[in-house]
Amino acid sequence: MGTITPQLIKELREKTGAGFTDCKNALEAAQGDLQAAIEYLRQRGAILAAKRADRVAREGVVLAATNEEGTRAVLLELNCETDFVARNQEFLDFAHAILQVLMHKDISAEEELWHTDIGGKTLGNLYDEMVAKIGEKLQLRRYQVLTTDGFFTSYVHAGSRLAAVVEISLARPPQDIRPLLRDLAMQVAAMQPEYVSRQQVPQEVYAREVELHRQQALSEGKPPAVAERIAQGRAEKFFQERCLLEQAYIREPSRTVADVLAEASRQTGHPIEVRRFWRYFLGETEHGGS
Repeated sequence: MGTITPQLIKELREKTGAGFTDCKNALEAAQGDLQAAIEYLRQRGAILAAKRADRVAREGVVLAATNEEGTRAVLLELNCETDFVARNQEFLDFAHAILQVLMHKDISAEEELWHTDIGGKTLGNLYDEMVAKIGEKLQLRRYQVLTTDGFFTSYVHAGSRLAAVVEISLARPPQDIRPLLRDLAMQVAAMQPEYVSRQQVPQEVYAREVELHRQQALSEGKPPAVAERIAQGRAEKFFQERCLLEQAYIREPSRTVADVLAEASRQTGHPIEVRRFWRYFLGETEHGGS
């Protein structure tokens, strides 16, 4: 049995958001194994919906945009120290300046980005001036530049704390369906799918989900055969929540995203398939994407 130290309890609390006693009991039950303790807590519903492990204490903005042709997209997160600065127009303008450089210039390394000339000054010069003016540390925490032979659509939520990009297979889609495509990016931002379709869900993830619900049903006193049916039914709900195509469409919840895309495909005479998506949430430890 591994030694259960205060540091280990603290780490489990940070990863799950569960209370001290719950974490201590979970580690004891798991004989000091951190991952087993996380599963133990999950089965007992002690993990909070908003996990502290998914956030870091930073302010700033996340942005997303595409070029006019929809063949190039950029996502970035620019951090500052306070919400006051994050809402400052000069800070926002600086973030958009970085976005535009990434959109229009092929950057092979971040150092090259800061040496880019903008109106007689480098982006690095503008960074130094901004830091001196606002008195806070700024950090370009992450960015992605994406290209496609299909089409990108993007969405930035009000407040610039959440953004998403979706790649579809159809190049140069008709103008009349582009609002629908933007809604797809909003769907990804708001509903937080993890996969495009159920075919992308790893078998071990699905098996773990079934086992989780089976054990929960058994702990409620259900017979094994009944527990199995319950587990399969709840696992089906997992697909409906985590897979973009099976989610209820955000604009019309009576239909799935797959239904809406099938109708748009019929209207255009071309198949419209979602290839991938990316999502940034301000301060998260890892970016979401399919």
